Amino acid sequence: MNLKDLNFEQKQQYYKTLCEMISPSRTELFEKVIEQRTDHLSIVLENIYQPQNASAVLRTAECLGVQQIFVIENNNDYVLNPDVALGANNWLDLHRFNRNENNTADCLSKLKSDGYTLVATLPAEKDVSLPEIPIDKPLAIMFGTEKEGLSPLAKSMADICMKIPMYGFTESYNISVSAAITMYSLTERLRASGINYHLNEQRRLDTLIKWAKHSIRHSDKVEKEILKRLFE
Repeated sequence: MNLKDLNFEQKQQYYKTLCEMISPSRTELFEKVIEQRTDHLSIVLENIYQPQNASAVLRTAECLGVQQIFVIENNNDYVLNPDVALGANNWLDLHRFNRNENNTADCLSKLKSDGYTLVATLPAEKDVSLPEIPIDKPLAIMFGTEKEGLSPLAKSMADICMKIPMYGFTESYNISVSAAITMYSLTERLRASGINYHLNEQRRLDTLIKWAKHSIRHSDKVEKEILKRLFE
């Protein structure tokens, strides 16, 4: 039996068994952190190629409780700098789209079908300022390459064009700074609202299992042994 074949109750039993191999203080931390995780806000990175920026976005997302990052790799590989990310990628769900000719369409079509409003970070004739972005529905905030920005396809598929207020001479923020400002603003508004931004029960459990496995050495081997002992 594989983990993906378990029903919800079996996964609960499996997670409880994993926790017996982890210190109580660590499992308590899992339970505390999971309460602030959200899928209501997700980040899309299209063709980001500078490792420090790619890593900084992940680190900020993890710190602010944004669980899902969608990475589109059309011309540039997405490379992390471990000195910047500081392991943040281990606690996030990183979805990479790099198998087809048009990965942008694949990624954004999936997000739309999952009910996300696509928000492009770029100035436009009818753009919306960051503080005015509606948060009642799930948001996928799109960031493009350091030089060219988002692709024409990503712009055309966007539901909202967003601008971040600026009051200086410089024309734009660095991408990692833009992402940080955006995530902080939106997550603070979510937490102050009455919106249920938390992970649903299935996502919550799957995420806890992922974290627990990351905390156990040789977790793949351990998983096979537990599944065999409990369910075969």
